Amino acid sequence: MISKNTICLWYDGTALDAARFYAETFPDSAVGEVLRAPGDYPSGQQGQVLTVQFTVAGIPCLGLNGGPGYPHTQAFSFQVSTDDQAETDRLWHAIIDNGGQASACGWCTDRWGLSWQITPRALVEAIADPDPAAAQRAFAAMMEMGKIDIATIEAARRG
Repeated sequence: MISKNTICLWYDGTALDAARFYAETFPDSAVGEVLRAPGDYPSGQQGQVLTVQFTVAGIPCLGLNGGPGYPHTQAFSFQVSTDDQAETDRLWHAIIDNGGQASACGWCTDRWGLSWQITPRALVEAIADPDPAAAQRAFAAMMEMGKIDIATIEAARRG
């Protein structure tokens, strides 16, 4: 059953592949019901996967194989909070090493074009430091990074 509020993500025939990858990569993730098209449609044929219900890190999603018309952009991203460097590295590399691309400040894009922010909790705490100078140093360090390095952020915060 589809939940009351579900994020619908557009794919070009690869929704099931993406859902499986997310379920294997992120905790509290799973692939749900797969709906096959009952008839031909503009970007597919009867029997092909039309939609996939899945959960990513506890967030209900619906992958729609709508065709090539609407590629993902950074205007939408999943932000995943991590507890330590090992978790940050694991998630970052899972995305990058499986056809994704690195970006800046903890952002990366998976092979389907969906953007992810792999954000250590230590980074959020550092840039929210009540000491404005410490927060600025941590922020400046983050601006130089692709994947976030927690030790570097904490060193910058301390000055």
